[in-house]
Amino acid sequence: MITSTVEQSWDRIESWLARHAPVTHGLLRPPALPTDIEAAELRLGVAFPPDLRESLLRHDGVELRDGTLRLDYYGPPSGVGEIVSSTEFLRGIGQDAAEEESELDEEERDEYAYWPRERLLITLGIGRQSSDGLFLVTRPGPHHVRVGRYFDETGSTFTPWTGLRHVLSDLATALENGLPFDGRMPLAYEGRLIWDDNRTVATDPTSALDLAAATPEPQVPPAAEPAPVVPQSEGAYAVVSFGFGGLVGPEPEPIVQPDVVFVADIDPGELLDRLGSVPATAGPRTREQARLSAGAPWAAHRPMARAGTCGNGWSYATQEGGDAQFDRPEVLRRLSSGTRVVRLVKEGPEVRVTVMEDGIERPQASRRVESPREDYVTGPDGQHWERIGVDPWPGSTAAYTRLLAELTADHGIDWDPAHDAAAPLSSALLLPLLEEVPQARHPVTVVRDIDLGALVERTPPERLRSAVAAQLARLTSETGIDSYPEIARALQQARRDEPVDLTTDGPLDLRLRTVRAQTRAVRGLLDAARHHQEPAPVTPADLTAWHARDTAAGALRRFLLLPLPAAAETILSLRTSLHWRDELAADLADQQP
Repeated sequence: MITSTVEQSWDRIESWLARHAPVTHGLLRPPALPTDIEAAELRLGVAFPPDLRESLLRHDGVELRDGTLRLDYYGPPSGVGEIVSSTEFLRGIGQDAAEEESELDEEERDEYAYWPRERLLITLGIGRQSSDGLFLVTRPGPHHVRVGRYFDETGSTFTPWTGLRHVLSDLATALENGLPFDGRMPLAYEGRLIWDDNRTVATDPTSALDLAAATPEPQVPPAAEPAPVVPQSEGAYAVVSFGFGGLVGPEPEPIVQPDVVFVADIDPGELLDRLGSVPATAGPRTREQARLSAGAPWAAHRPMARAGTCGNGWSYATQEGGDAQFDRPEVLRRLSSGTRVVRLVKEGPEVRVTVMEDGIERPQASRRVESPREDYVTGPDGQHWERIGVDPWPGSTAAYTRLLAELTADHGIDWDPAHDAAAPLSSALLLPLLEEVPQARHPVTVVRDIDLGALVERTPPERLRSAVAAQLARLTSETGIDSYPEIARALQQARRDEPVDLTTDGPLDLRLRTVRAQTRAVRGLLDAARHHQEPAPVTPADLTAWHARDTAAGALRRFLLLPLPAAAETILSLRTSLHWRDELAADLADQQP
């Protein structure tokens, strides 16, 4: 590719802006004065590279107002004054790191030092401040005039651009041909240059739940018969075990104190249903079997729960694998609907008892106990040593047992975690409940360069609702979830302004929860593959596609449950087509009388 000169690139950039983004074109500043550049060089003690000097003599940066020219996330081009102030500011900060960087040679300083004296910050970052942006290397050497990106939280890295002329040439080419510039697309909207993502998602991502369904559930092998003792031909013999600290007997089984919920006046089957049990996975399992199954590909990273009875009308459930469910407010509210729930959880030093009745917590009945850590000891020399094989939180272990005894006295709950381990109890994988949709906490303002607040104010509600429903339909089509009949039916009802059934465990709710479970399962497969040599049966593209489906499903819920402006904010922020703004304008125009 031929790289234009700085002058040629500015000719091309100005021509495109004049035709497509006149507001942005009008915010280009006049040329800098040569005397101002010379004064800046003298003040900073560096010579401006020829490309930078030539660019400043064309435009002394831009006016920092709405619609100004930005190099996307790198921010607007700086004028002479901004280059001086930014560079001096960063030099002052860089003095704090000078001692640590004293061993770097000159070439290493160009690349790794926080802010070498020879650098110039030539753009103001996304916040129009000196906290990030593009920089130039002015020191003679192998990195002379190279372009890098500075960010105050991560430091500096070099970009592929070997000079400012390459940056401007690539920008001109992207504008003229509708191509990405550093991964993002430049667009003209209402006379301004804006930037947007060129998003694409796989249309038919691999289903992790289908992979799991084709995998058999593992079974705990039957206990092996103990090997007979063979007498030795000569002398005595003994069997010994070696443990920490010398010859010891068999190590005791660790105390199992799982998170548990107790629910009054419902049976174990209904308790599992309220948790979201998957009927096809239901069956009796011991704790060992449940944990083995929950950790296998068959489970697809879905939680596993077991449920039983514990006297006086109470049922209980323990979770044996998967993402924690008993600390989720929506789960506890559903479990306690029309009844009482007592939750006992232990996490490190803390043990908590929570009591809820019909979705409302009873703080006066809740308790919390903390204990200090006790698996570290201090030696004679003052050093701290960790004791291996001991309970790090013996206080919380004892508190769990004590609180469980109090539950027996207070509520008639009779349960011993050690007694249900070997008993085959009702169990199932769970299709986790969706989180409750939070209410909007702030009025909508700007969404991807559209003043949504102003749009809401000037558009009649019915016209706006119809246009947003059309945007939602396009979003579901882009992500592929409109192929599910439950979602397609809901979209049709929504566009006709008919009520949509979103009750828990209804067809639409189950579909949305299944999409969420697919996303979690794909992420789990990819995470697990990082620790194995075998490749995962799914790809990052699959995860991107399922995540897009999940967020689109969430946008549908927000459309059905929230005020229209808040739902519109989510829907418009998720659209993948670069032409969604034009489509929105057409949707609004279609509703004109």
